[in-house]
Amino acid sequence: MGKLNTTRNTARPDDVYALLIEAHEGRTKAESDAFNARLILTLINHIGDEEVIAEALKVAEG
Repeated sequence: MGKLNTTRNTARPDDVYALLIEAHEGRTKAESDAFNARLILTLINHIGDEEVIAEALKVAEG
């Protein structure tokens, strides 16, 4: 059982954000939505801890 890390956890967050933005360049809205869904599912699989995923979903709700 893990705990969601909500503190900055990347050395260069602006660079990571730029990678995300670049990944969407040239895509239609539908393509970007599908890309986001695949990315989310990939990261959920990487996390693998259902409690952490549930906590992240609550955080994302705002």
